[in-house]
Amino acid sequence: MHSTADMVTITAPASKSLSHRALIAASLAGKECNVENSLQSVDLEVTRQCLEAAGAVMVQDGALLRVAGFKEGPLGGGQGADPSGKGQPVNIFVNESGTSCRLLTAVLAAGHGAFRVHGAGRMHERPIGELAGALETMGARFQWMERAGCPPFVLEASGLSGGEVEISLDESSQYLSGLLLAAPLARRPVTIRLTGTKSLSWPYVALTLKVMQDFGIDFEVLTSDDQGRWRAVPWRALKRAEPGRTRFEIQPGEYQAADYRVEGDWSNGSYFLAAGAVGRLPVRVEGLHADSLQGDRAVLEILAQMGARIRTDYTGVTVTPGPLHGVDVDMGRCPDLVPTVAVAAAFARGETVIRGVPHLRLKECDRLEAMRSQLARAGCPVEETPDGLRIHGRGPEGLRSGQTVELRCFGDHRIAMSLSLLAFAGIRPVLDDLLCVSKSYPDFWEDWALVAPAGMELK
Repeated sequence: MHSTADMVTITAPASKSLSHRALIAASLAGKECNVENSLQSVDLEVTRQCLEAAGAVMVQDGALLRVAGFKEGPLGGGQGADPSGKGQPVNIFVNESGTSCRLLTAVLAAGHGAFRVHGAGRMHERPIGELAGALETMGARFQWMERAGCPPFVLEASGLSGGEVEISLDESSQYLSGLLLAAPLARRPVTIRLTGTKSLSWPYVALTLKVMQDFGIDFEVLTSDDQGRWRAVPWRALKRAEPGRTRFEIQPGEYQAADYRVEGDWSNGSYFLAAGAVGRLPVRVEGLHADSLQGDRAVLEILAQMGARIRTDYTGVTVTPGPLHGVDVDMGRCPDLVPTVAVAAAFARGETVIRGVPHLRLKECDRLEAMRSQLARAGCPVEETPDGLRIHGRGPEGLRSGQTVELRCFGDHRIAMSLSLLAFAGIRPVLDDLLCVSKSYPDFWEDWALVAPAGMELK
């Protein structure tokens, strides 16, 4: 990572989403796998510790994580906690990682024994009842310890029976991703039908399918036409999955050992790409694949629509500043980008409307209210709508240039990293929690120092 007089170059950290999925798939494989460039962050450490608690064996060897799979325990020897219920459940502490909670709940339901799944922060307010209901139709049992449908809970597992199961994506695409990862472990074929009213974050489902395929799992994705006829379709070409018209068919199978390298993360790269759009110098982010299945690759399209200049090549992406203007964009397929785009919109002239993301109220914090309130502190009027935000951009001169502005991160890594962009408006932002970025990007502030015109401060 370096900077010159005319450009700043950064290397993107590893993909958080792919790292979660790769660790799970490697743990389920029968032989040792080498996972290279897996993200090292709080959330990934949570997933690793939960897998190890269930019997997986992992050893860090430099840049490689050697995963020997489940040699014993609930997903290996079929023992786990005392299946009679007389022993103590396996402790599964998911901290504040919603991805860990949802993906692992489904996978552990395919094991044997009892698991106590609990977390910290807002985790005990985040719903999982839709996924639990689907797993119960295949034999899992849930005991809710506080609020029905939310952690903490005790999962009693005796393997998954298979068969047909329905799931809605209205709350989270992670429900479907969890079911997909667990389905090959069932005793019979699994058919997953989509219900509900919305298809949210389909690209995250595509990442799940990619990892399953990379580790040797066969599946089919089928869609129906207006006459109700079903046919298999190339899943990489799908742009959305319509409830009632999309289903997944997975045969029982074994995950195969594979050496896997995790690509760069478009979500965490987005802050630097946005810095190229709102700052004074072009910013180049290396390690991002232009043909990636990651939904947050959409940041290039959105920044280009706003007026930034974009150049991609085989090794990275360069964003050059330009006069920005407001846009109207549905971000249901890339919700993690909303804080980044919201701040960029504060630098733009004209109204920006962000749609399709009501579920952001259920993240580590209420991200819609967080961005509304903190951008208002910085001088940008923002309205919260039923499914997003309306941002009244007045250009960088409309922000509180030259002033020190105290800002809240709400303990949310994506709020903290996005608000750091306000420094390019001449604001001296004072963030109340720099350490929350360790959830997904522990080295963020070191990398950000190469880009930002002013340093961040602790309150």
